Amino acid sequence: MNVIRRYRPDDREALYAICVRTGDAGRDATSLYRDPRILPDIFTGPYLLLEPELAFVLQDPEDRPSGYIVGTADTPRFVAAYRRDWLPQVAGRYPLPSADGSGEGRDAERIHELHHPEWMLRDDLTAYPAHLHIALAPQAQGKGAGRALMDTYLRALCATGVPRVHLSVSAANTGARAFYDRLGFHQIARPTPARVLLGRRTHPLSPR
Repeated sequence: MNVIRRYRPDDREALYAICVRTGDAGRDATSLYRDPRILPDIFTGPYLLLEPELAFVLQDPEDRPSGYIVGTADTPRFVAAYRRDWLPQVAGRYPLPSADGSGEGRDAERIHELHHPEWMLRDDLTAYPAHLHIALAPQAQGKGAGRALMDTYLRALCATGVPRVHLSVSAANTGARAFYDRLGFHQIARPTPARVLLGRRTHPLSPR
């Protein structure tokens, strides 16, 4: 039986692996980057360090992580802490591209994101101060685990008094978009043709 529990420090590498295996719109992103670890170093690691109280793990019957949800209750506060406490730990692994034209492509885009966390701050998200990232290993998908993780996270957010939460989803990931729609998320903005911002109130999910 799968269970949801709080994050433990010894989960970190397993969660990093899940992030990479699902980092290409739900597919394996290992081959997309020179160093695929950049994905969890942006979308997983800083949350485990800075807000572990909002990190929850899906544990399979063998006590192995098979999914997780992480996030922050306060995006501006998180960005400040990321720059102060997280970026110095990882910046050296991903030097900024040079200005000679070599700084193009998927790797350069991710490196820019890692070094400039202010991309998370948008005026149209002021009413949605919390945000999240969720990932499920393929073997855990389609079994209700994602819904259970989301409900656990929303309850934790709601207990802090945060009224709304947002997330970003790839426009190409139609399965994820349908999942979020079923959970009551609605579109807030579409900052690029490839990305959609969704939001909802933090009240728990309704029973099915």
